[in-house]
Amino acid sequence: MDFIMILQLLIVLGALYVGSRYGSLALGAISGIGLAILVLGFGLEPGKPPTDVIYIIVAAVTCAGIMQAAGGMDWLIQIAEKLLRKNPGHITFLAPFCTFFLTILVGTGHVVYTLMPIICDIALKKGIRPERPCGVASIASQVGITCSPIAAAVVAFVSISNANGFDITIPQVLMVSIPSCLCGLTAAALCSYKRGKDLDKDPIFRQKMQDPEQRKYIYGSNATTLDKEIPQSAKNSVFIFLGALIVIVIFAAFQEALPSYQTLRAVKGTHDLQIDENLTVTANQLVQAKVYATGVTEWFDKPLAMNVVIQIIMITAAALMIIFCKASPKKAVAGPVWQSGMVAVVAIYGIAWLADTYFNNHMDEMQAGLEGIVSQYPWAIAFVFFVVSVLINSQGAVVVAMLPLAYSLGIPGPVLLGVLPSVYGYFFIPNYPSDIATVNFDRSGTTMIGKYLLNHSFMMPGMVSVVVSTIVGLIITTIFY
Repeated sequence: MDFIMILQLLIVLGALYVGSRYGSLALGAISGIGLAILVLGFGLEPGKPPTDVIYIIVAAVTCAGIMQAAGGMDWLIQIAEKLLRKNPGHITFLAPFCTFFLTILVGTGHVVYTLMPIICDIALKKGIRPERPCGVASIASQVGITCSPIAAAVVAFVSISNANGFDITIPQVLMVSIPSCLCGLTAAALCSYKRGKDLDKDPIFRQKMQDPEQRKYIYGSNATTLDKEIPQSAKNSVFIFLGALIVIVIFAAFQEALPSYQTLRAVKGTHDLQIDENLTVTANQLVQAKVYATGVTEWFDKPLAMNVVIQIIMITAAALMIIFCKASPKKAVAGPVWQSGMVAVVAIYGIAWLADTYFNNHMDEMQAGLEGIVSQYPWAIAFVFFVVSVLINSQGAVVVAMLPLAYSLGIPGPVLLGVLPSVYGYFFIPNYPSDIATVNFDRSGTTMIGKYLLNHSFMMPGMVSVVVSTIVGLIITTIFY
């Protein structure tokens, strides 16, 4: 690795770091500065933005946003709250599983904002230290992304893997990611079960209770969704959404049932077309000449791509909700699910384009430098995924940016599937919106960002979950692949 390559890498990392400090749309926009420096300053050939993944995110987020506008999200949160309030003593285990499965359903972890005040309220009234369920529940809301059939990380993994010779479907990915992540979350919940001092033994909390104003602030709220009447149209939107997910999974499992189309492709052969340099030809003839010069062509059946199927089904489901479930498009655009999804689109657009530009221009050097390590310890790529995730705060962007590099290094597809949970590392620095929101929702102050930044409430459950999930994922793929 020469000085110029290191300098360019520092520019990439610097753009990601500065973008993460500003957050939101800045992460993708500031990546554009790094891209401009690499392309216009150093003359690197620009890479390709991940348009297929972006289209899927837009379709999925639109569908989930419309469901939220129809009131379907309120019904899902209400169901989760009923489960939690019936079993308050087990909230440290039930809360993360609720946020985990909600994320699987809607493809985004931002559903935690509605449920987290309820989790905190139940824990306080049961006398349980809120940090225990809140910390692991926030982690679980992000872990579920690699287990959702409509999440960008899963769809990108499938499309990139298929393009690199590892034929796998969305259901096959979920058959590995869901059980491995459930094992990781169970381990994290167990470690959180007796975490910290009980409230009646915590001197800081007891001191707060001596102040009437603090006591009223902590116990005065009664966060709930149970008093909200859910109309049938809202419930129907959930049924339409779930039906769309089921259809996607069925098509993914039986892709041979999808329509195919006749497509012309070039095939290596010996029939070269000789062109007279003095002969004037049209642009179309020149294109044909270039194709035929590499060989002969043939017609073949090209099946409908799964990423297109997902887009079609998602926007169709969104349309059905608008027509039959009284969902307001204006309300959907103003909702947190749609807005957070569009932020993710910009982030992935900028980050992945920047990373693809850098890696594609230095692929030979990276292969030479990492080939020895990954050939002996292919699972070590998990550390790379984790570190990159800490920097860019997006699991989908990590997959899009780093998975092609991993395949180019010769790492087997099953190994990459096993380490898929390691693309979640942005809990490490507690600047992600769901973690910050969780700290604010915990009125007791037990869920916190420590004095030294890294000693925060999400570090332990996050590390336990990711490490255990990655190990279990590798074991599953070793057995079945």
